[in-house]
Amino acid sequence: MEIQYDFSLKNYNTFGIEAKAKQFVAVHTLEELKTVLEQNSDKKKFILGGGSNMLLTKDIDALVIHIDLKGKKVIQEDLDHVWIACQAGENWHEFVLWTIDQNYGGLENMSLIPGNVGTTPVQNIGAYGAEIKDSFVSCDAIHIKSLENRTFLKDECQFGYRESIFKNQVKDQYIITSVVFKLTKRHHKINTSYGDILAELTKNNITTPTLKEVSNAVIAIRKSKLPDPNELGNSGSFFKNPIISKKEFEKISQKFPEMKYYDISDTEVKVPAGWLIEQAGFKGKRFGDAGIHKNQALVLVNYGNATGEEILAVSKNIQQTIFDTFGIAIEAEVNII
Repeated sequence: MEIQYDFSLKNYNTFGIEAKAKQFVAVHTLEELKTVLEQNSDKKKFILGGGSNMLLTKDIDALVIHIDLKGKKVIQEDLDHVWIACQAGENWHEFVLWTIDQNYGGLENMSLIPGNVGTTPVQNIGAYGAEIKDSFVSCDAIHIKSLENRTFLKDECQFGYRESIFKNQVKDQYIITSVVFKLTKRHHKINTSYGDILAELTKNNITTPTLKEVSNAVIAIRKSKLPDPNELGNSGSFFKNPIISKKEFEKISQKFPEMKYYDISDTEVKVPAGWLIEQAGFKGKRFGDAGIHKNQALVLVNYGNATGEEILAVSKNIQQTIFDTFGIAIEAEVNII
């Protein structure tokens, strides 16, 4: 466990942005993490997981602590369910595939989402009708200043759409070290409510899908729409789908009757940000080495040597155009550093 100086973060963020850390250290155990925090209590710190949900626009003038805690184990089970504790540094997709191999259900719709397990509660990640909160039990975290361990139960996490207490009230105060999930062992609740999944299964003549078949369908869909970060720098969906009131939607849809939407409640609807961006003419557009992916308008990409500032400028251009065109504000889902 050695602190390195002027360390390149190019391989530690999925956008592939060249940025330097003033200091960098990777921790592999809880004891190492506590030691680093204790010995560097006076330094500014930046906590780094899988680097999949951030856009680096500058060098990090701080001690970057890369959370690389590994391991997973069953901590409880009954006839129908299993409780699994997974360390924060485990790759999310690999963990999902492992649960499916054990015939544990609940995470299959979130296959191929980039990042590590420890950051999944922060965003309350989700895809194709499933979110972390659906199977989340608790997470353990260490307070950065006091070094006290705390367990956050589901209700304490205040999960919302890509929201949690870790993005709000306790932001930058805790480091999540492990997460506990409750998954099904039998009587799995197979969720094929999203049309894309159903279409993919139908294409393969699957009428009663298994967990693996749902996962394979999600992987096929994501691969057809989303670029591999190892081949084309990106951070997945860059923007949140905006949620607006039904009254506001009815007013806007008079001008844009073809606008897509999903009912969220009796008073709110969710509008697909990708549809808005595509309608505004940005899909597939390129601005130097920064651009919008040709297959998915929600995804901003680095074609090679784009800087974080250049990608941020593209995102602001999109946001302003969407607001000017539709009167709808769209927010970035990724963290702008």
